[in-house]
Amino acid sequence: MEILKNYNLKNKNTLGLNARTKYYAEPASVEQLKLLLSDDIYRYVPKMVIGAGSNILFKSDFDGLIIFPAIKDIKILREDADFIYLRAGAGVVWDNLVEFAVDRGWGGMENLSSIPGCTGAAPVQNIGAYGAEAKDIIFLVEFLQYDGLVENKLSSGECGFGYRDSIFKRELKGKGVITYVTFRLSKRPSINAGYEDVRQALNDVNQPTISQVRSVISSIRSRKLPDPAVVGNVGSFFKNPVVHKTVALHLKELYQDLKLFPAGEDTYKLPAAWLIDKCGFKGTRTGNVGVHANQALVLLAYEGATGEELINLSETIIKTVKERFNVDIEPEVNIC
Repeated sequence: MEILKNYNLKNKNTLGLNARTKYYAEPASVEQLKLLLSDDIYRYVPKMVIGAGSNILFKSDFDGLIIFPAIKDIKILREDADFIYLRAGAGVVWDNLVEFAVDRGWGGMENLSSIPGCTGAAPVQNIGAYGAEAKDIIFLVEFLQYDGLVENKLSSGECGFGYRDSIFKRELKGKGVITYVTFRLSKRPSINAGYEDVRQALNDVNQPTISQVRSVISSIRSRKLPDPAVVGNVGSFFKNPVVHKTVALHLKELYQDLKLFPAGEDTYKLPAAWLIDKCGFKGTRTGNVGVHANQALVLLAYEGATGEELINLSETIIKTVKERFNVDIEPEVNIC
C-alpha cells in the first residue's frame, strides 16, 4: 500500500477543486487499514475518509491523512425465502452495486440508481432519491474505530438515520472508517413509482420491472444533472427543507405551483430547487461558479473555481431564500 505525500485531490473530488493533503492512502482491506492506522506516523494526525469525492467541498488544503477505503468485494452474506443479504465493501462504486442487484432481480436499490459515489457513503448520507432512502435497505454497517482499532457492527436501528443524516455525521464523525455495508434486498420486489416523473415515464408500461425503473431513473437523472467530467458539481448541493405544516400551507396559499411533500405528522418537505429558482438563481453564473440551468439544486464549479467561491455563492442563495420565504435551507455537501 503506497502512502502518497502532498497529494493533489483535484481528481478525487467531483467539483474538481485544487486542494492538497499531507498524506493519502487507499487501503484495499481491513487488514491494510489497520496496518495504516497503527503506524505511529499517521496515528496522531487528523484524518478524513472519502469515497468518490461526490459530496465534498474542499475549502483549503488538509494537513493530515485522507483515506479512501478501496475495499471492493461483494458477496451474499446469507439469504432466506424472501430476502438476499448482500455485503459490499466501502469502495464499491454505488451504481455498480445497484446494477449488480437489479440484474439479479433483487429489489430495493433501483430507485437509487445513478447516484454518484461509493457504497461506504450510503449510510453516512442516508442517500435518497425518488421516494427511497438507503435506510430502507441497510441491514448492517461495519465500522473500524480509530481508538483501539476496534471493529464494530451497527444495525440499521443503531445508525440513527434521518433525512440525509446518520450517526456517522454526528456521534461517530471523525472516529473511524466504514468498511462494509450489508443490504437486505427483496426477492419479490415491489415497484416504487410514486414520484411524478417516474410515474409518467412508466405510464404506458403494464407491469414495470425494477430494471425498467432503474432505466427510467437513470434517464431522468442524466437529463437533469450535469456530468462532473464536463463541469464540476456534487449533484444536489442543498437539502430540501422540512418545515411545520403552518409554514408550508401558508406558502402554498401564496404560490399555487409549490409542491408539498408530507414529512411527518405536522411537517412538510419543500423542494429547495423551487425556492432557489423563484429567487432567480437558476442558470446564473458568477465568476467561476454558477447554478445549473436544468436543476437549481446543483451548483457548478467551472475550471479555476475555488471552494471559497462556491461557499460565497451558497451563502448568497441561503440568505436570499430566507429573506423571500422565511425558510432556512442548508448544504447537503460536506464542507472540509
